Amino acid sequence: MHELSNLSLWHATMSAEEWGAGRPALGSDLQVDVAIVGAGYTGMWTAYYLLQRDPSLRVALLEAQVVGFGASGRNGGWCSALLPMGLDAVAAQSSRSQAVRLQTVMHETVAEVGRVVQAEGIDCHFAHGGYLSLARSDIQMQRERAHVQHLQSYGFTDDDYRTLSKEEALQRCAASNVVGGAFTPHCAAIHPARLARGLARTIERMGATIYEHTPVVEISPRTVRTHLGTVKADVVVRATEAFTPSLAGLGREVAPIYSLMIATEPLPDEFWQATGLGQRATFNDGRHMIVYGQRTADNRFAFGGRGAWYHWGSAIKPSYDRNSRVHSLIHDTLREMFPAIGEAAITHRWGGPVGAARDWWCHANFDRTSGLASAGGYVGDGVGTTNLSGRTLADLITNTPSELATLPWVGHRSRKWEPEPLRFLGINTMAYLPIGADRHEERHGTASKWREAIMNRLLGH
Repeated sequence: MHELSNLSLWHATMSAEEWGAGRPALGSDLQVDVAIVGAGYTGMWTAYYLLQRDPSLRVALLEAQVVGFGASGRNGGWCSALLPMGLDAVAAQSSRSQAVRLQTVMHETVAEVGRVVQAEGIDCHFAHGGYLSLARSDIQMQRERAHVQHLQSYGFTDDDYRTLSKEEALQRCAASNVVGGAFTPHCAAIHPARLARGLARTIERMGATIYEHTPVVEISPRTVRTHLGTVKADVVVRATEAFTPSLAGLGREVAPIYSLMIATEPLPDEFWQATGLGQRATFNDGRHMIVYGQRTADNRFAFGGRGAWYHWGSAIKPSYDRNSRVHSLIHDTLREMFPAIGEAAITHRWGGPVGAARDWWCHANFDRTSGLASAGGYVGDGVGTTNLSGRTLADLITNTPSELATLPWVGHRSRKWEPEPLRFLGINTMAYLPIGADRHEERHGTASKWREAIMNRLLGH
């Protein structure tokens, strides 16, 4: 068993061959063309597309832990077309046509990930089964209808987003109390750690070098400083997401927000015959509190949700990855949605931070004058967006004219988070709003309008 197998279900279910040999730390000062800080999806997709465009580039990735240690190895396994910011927010900053262009490219991104993993022989259990949002009350169904109507007002059709009747939803997934739902084909279930490790092997074959156990302490124009040596590069890419606050001068750039998960033991065939999810569609329901799940390739539920508190000073600690209160709530929610799981064992409990910008926007930026590039702010929607980030940064860095280089998230600058204690109070107050809204709906059968208004304003929806 690998020493990091306890990080998550995904890490625990990789073979020794998939883990591969450990990679050395940086041993001395280094000169390269492109230095990438972080060997998660953002960094590795950027390296992949850079080396596709110019195989002669000297590309080095500097990773504080090991490949796939962070959210790239621990996430819920949704390769989706979701963005953290709403289309209205994108349209307000650019135009409605630009918002449609960005969302359409995200649809295409799901297929692009599938194309690459097939072409490169990365067995990450990619299943392009779509995303199913179940309505389990009348008020949830009202929201599903409104959301689909809103997306279709931008010109998308039933081929992209459609509502489902009770019968249609139950045919796809026989959860409890289903009254309908919504479906989009633009999502695939994956095994996150297999994708991360497979990408690492791929970019190494292409010529990139990955240095593990090499924490970066400071990034400046054309320079990356570590305690093990200094790296000079024409271009420096910051791909550190939730771990960005650990870098000098970047403590308020993003806020690390914890998301936690559980996994059941493999469930019997008769359970899945009754429950559905035969195409392995990812799923959630229409509550305000974020929950997310998938049927894994080995027939488990991998199921997660928010609800953990933000920690003072953007702190990240291994002890925060497990929270008995939140893990119990997630387990209770799964049993409430699928009572037939009964006393099925929970074999894995884990979690980790995602990165949130102050305005809930993600970005892909490059300044040619300083040679500094960055991408991030995915707030948990990173499996698909990191691929788009990698393609976009590769085009920007190599000065390749493309549609991607002019998308409306390129060049976006989010303002910094407030200093403590305002950051602590604001984020944790915001985290309580969906809990209160769901409780109101359960008790009264009506929407909590004031809570919804605040959440929509904060999230740009």
